[in-house]
Amino acid sequence: MKIGILTGGGDCPGLNPTIRGFVMRALDYNFEVWGIREGWKGLVQGIVEEQPLTVGRVEELVSQGGTMLRSSRTNPYKDPAQLAAVKQNIGKFGFDCIIALGGEDTLGVASKLWKDGFPTVGVPKTMDNDLSETDYTFGFDSAVGVNVEAVDRLRDTARSHSRVIVLEVMGRHAGWVALYSGIAGGADWILLPEIPLDYEAMCAHLKVAYARKGYCIVVASEGVNLPNLDESAAKLDAFGHVILSDRNVGETIASEIEKRTGFETRAAATGHIQRGGPPSAFDRVLASRLGIRAAQCVHEKDFGKMVAVRGTEIVAVEIEKAVGVLRTVPLDLYETAKTLFSK
Repeated sequence: MKIGILTGGGDCPGLNPTIRGFVMRALDYNFEVWGIREGWKGLVQGIVEEQPLTVGRVEELVSQGGTMLRSSRTNPYKDPAQLAAVKQNIGKFGFDCIIALGGEDTLGVASKLWKDGFPTVGVPKTMDNDLSETDYTFGFDSAVGVNVEAVDRLRDTARSHSRVIVLEVMGRHAGWVALYSGIAGGADWILLPEIPLDYEAMCAHLKVAYARKGYCIVVASEGVNLPNLDESAAKLDAFGHVILSDRNVGETIASEIEKRTGFETRAAATGHIQRGGPPSAFDRVLASRLGIRAAQCVHEKDFGKMVAVRGTEIVAVEIEKAVGVLRTVPLDLYETAKTLFSK
């Protein structure tokens, strides 16, 4: 069997270990695994590696961040000509199955291809941790680790200069990264896309915390809904999402806090720093197990599935369900977290 494997969307720690796990297990089944370069763009343009992946190519990937196959945010279903090219190239290269490593958008394309009659298997990759049908996605734990270290460092300078510092972290529709980073970092307030931004309540609490210790830390998701922000003319990516870097969430919130409290307030953002670097131990293990299970799906001809983690088990779920509804932070979990910044 000849398999094409690609990585789509933003890179994150765990992609390379997943490729490694998949290839090693696929070779047990005598499959040929061919790397498709730059995500769905590679299938549009026919950018496929000249030789199949071998143990020698992948065995040292477990500790490497990024993706050896490179990536893109190409959406072939946005352009009929691109979609036709994808389908034509699948036949041209003789792929019996496409393995897609990605988040909602990348796996959404894989789900549609499956409906169109092309065997696909998805692997959940997103730092946002917002895919349904799985408890965790690889990349999330590594991103949280980077942000917690950032909070620890920002606390030192906030305390030294008696400042409030707002850390902006990734998270478009779901605030998992902000929630976990804020809890683990001991933030004084956490702002999520799922919860309406209440400046009055936040600033009232910050005044209390500041009076007690002389500084404060706020962790804010980049997808927070900012009051009175007009995004009607905002730039969109290939999947129709607003480009969040243009929103300046951290700076906007910091300015409002300073205006309302009188405290000197600064903003920082980990941005793309969250994407790079070696994956955490948790992500290395999770990614490896997901890659292995994806190869098993191909062996069993269990297509149209996404491999997922449920508790401690790796299972196969319907890819359509995984991308149908985003997994957001439930209100009760946020209310529990508020205990830690309610004093």
